[in-house]
Amino acid sequence: MRMRIAMLEQRVRLLRAVLSVVLVVARILEPGFQKLRVPASEKGKLIRAIDRSRDVLGLRRILRIVGLSPSRLHAWRSALRACELPDQESCPSFSPHRLTVEEVAKIRDMVQAPEFRHVPTGRLAILAQRMGAVFASPSTWLRLVRERGWRRPRLRVHPEGPKVGIRATRSNDIWHIDTTVIRLLDGTRVYFHAVIDNLSRRILAWRLVEHFEVGSSVAVLLEAGRGVLRFGSPPTLLADSGVENRNGAVDELIESGLLRRILAMTEINYSNSMIEAWWRALKHHWLFLNRLDTIPRVRKLIEFYVQEHNGRLPHSAFRGQTPDEMYFGKGAAVPEKLAADRCTARRSRLEANQALRCQVCA
Repeated sequence: MRMRIAMLEQRVRLLRAVLSVVLVVARILEPGFQKLRVPASEKGKLIRAIDRSRDVLGLRRILRIVGLSPSRLHAWRSALRACELPDQESCPSFSPHRLTVEEVAKIRDMVQAPEFRHVPTGRLAILAQRMGAVFASPSTWLRLVRERGWRRPRLRVHPEGPKVGIRATRSNDIWHIDTTVIRLLDGTRVYFHAVIDNLSRRILAWRLVEHFEVGSSVAVLLEAGRGVLRFGSPPTLLADSGVENRNGAVDELIESGLLRRILAMTEINYSNSMIEAWWRALKHHWLFLNRLDTIPRVRKLIEFYVQEHNGRLPHSAFRGQTPDEMYFGKGAAVPEKLAADRCTARRSRLEANQALRCQVCA
């Protein structure tokens, strides 16, 4: 009997020594499961080990040793405990504030009901409260719609606009004209008129004026058609219904036969978006990055960007060609040259990387 007691005391001293070392290491390393992703199979093993040891060490001390919070342990137990009720991921008793199965079914029926298809989901949640059907927040409705993939019966019947805009087959076939307003730092407004070629996206002419004048559109058109309007078929001018494009001076130019005019979204289904996209690029990529304090400064900034756009910046739709090269037909060899240069660069990159050696590779 004494020998057995001595053996047990020796084992206790051994376990105490091992446990003291483990506790010191745990304090130094500060392990914790708050930021650690533990696999589901390992969660069950850890929970069973905690249950076996809680009678000896106590649950609070065990959780402090392993760095696990009581709420995290409760969440793990709830996730591992399967619920026998139908349509339930876990037992409702562990989260009694969540929606019932009947409430979720009512939300689904109202979301998918044709009579509510004109009501946005957030307002439908409040409408359901006023109807006394379901008392849940709009965020809960949106979360259920997103997680469960419910589709609202809101199929668009009205025909959509064309995906591809109007396209020309040659230079000076279709022109776009428009006017935009640029506001200076002191609140002064200046008016910028421009004409862009449809095929090449080249800015043919532009004009910056202090006051809105209908004659500015005629001046820009005459400058764009210098040496072009007298030869071949007249270009087609695509414009919107603004007063700067529909006035006596422009009508006289159209009636002379030098140009043909079609109104965007009125006579055709296409919009004047090509030059409007260039307005956006001009303002947000360049003008708004500078101080627009005086009209001469704005004019200088526009002149620089037009030169860059026409002669230096390649367009992705032209496979690397600039608008000037497309307009004058001088960049036919650019796409093939760029493709060959890319192949050469890939070969050079491959040879350079393969020639490098380190001690690990050796």
